[in-house]
Amino acid sequence: MSRRAATLIVAGLLIIVLGIAGALIPVPYVALRPGPTSDTLGRLGKVPLIQISGAKTYPTDGHLNFVTVAYQGGPGNRIDLFTALRGWLDPNVAIVPEETIFPKNESTKKVEQQNTQDMADSQESATAAALHELHIRTTTAVIIDSVQQGLPAAGRLQPGDTIVAIDGKKISGVPEVTGAVGGHKPGDIVKFTVRRGGRDSEVDVRTIASPDKTGARAGKPVVGVVLREKFQFPVTVKISVGDVGGPSAGLMFSLGIYDKLTPQDITAGRFIAGTGTISPEGQVGPIGGIQQKLVAAHDAGATVFLTPTKNCGDAVATVPKGLRLVRVDTMHGALQALTALRTGQGSIPACPAK
Repeated sequence: MSRRAATLIVAGLLIIVLGIAGALIPVPYVALRPGPTSDTLGRLGKVPLIQISGAKTYPTDGHLNFVTVAYQGGPGNRIDLFTALRGWLDPNVAIVPEETIFPKNESTKKVEQQNTQDMADSQESATAAALHELHIRTTTAVIIDSVQQGLPAAGRLQPGDTIVAIDGKKISGVPEVTGAVGGHKPGDIVKFTVRRGGRDSEVDVRTIASPDKTGARAGKPVVGVVLREKFQFPVTVKISVGDVGGPSAGLMFSLGIYDKLTPQDITAGRFIAGTGTISPEGQVGPIGGIQQKLVAAHDAGATVFLTPTKNCGDAVATVPKGLRLVRVDTMHGALQALTALRTGQGSIPACPAK
């Protein structure tokens, strides 16, 4: 065998070995790809994605789609080097450091649990924003989120309890609870009226001084509960999205709820897609994965994409041909833009070109 032939054989074997190694070497990156898109005015399987009871609803037309990003990789399931290289060459895929999606010391399960909670919170905020836009009054209830072990509330108050009143005075917000408890001295008894299992009962809890910076108990009176506020709506809204998490569908949920509760068809039959977090007051916030979401919307057939202002820069740089970007800061602004699209009157905010 000639030296040239031997060299070629050795080089070929090295390429094969390196190829196998590349396929097996995990790398700390995550591949982001365009994910599924769903119509908030449509159905998930056999049931409407948004179901409303307790108020009159109206027929809808067109689409109001939220979009998602699919990811591959993560702790315990890392992508290999070849997958990362292919992703870097694909304009529709983003290869990002693992910590971007999975913060250090957090498991995949914990991140997914947080995404699930974020989705539930976004649905509640979307309902509040839609009803706020319709001038339908909502109220809030104070819920005990957790009870701190070793403090007076442990064994007396429970997670899920609704605080109805303190010392006989009705409660509607967390500041009222902290103010009422703070009005006592350490060692005082606070009379909580809580709703548990559909029944109201009184529970006496003694306060204790919170620890100061040195650990000594010399601070304000506390009982040892973590609180959160939960909206109480005059209508029931149920949103079914399947195995989807995160807060970025909030804007599109709010528009879908609004459209179902109003006789005016806000899409005029158009295929509208979009993204953005939503606050209960209707403020729209930025999201991640805008490039992949634009591709998902375009491939699904959307012609208009509602884009949070802070995502405009990246969106303009990567928007597919034929997809119109409409800049939004609030739900109210999004509705005004859709009205302008429908009627041909008024300005339509656009993402500024770079």
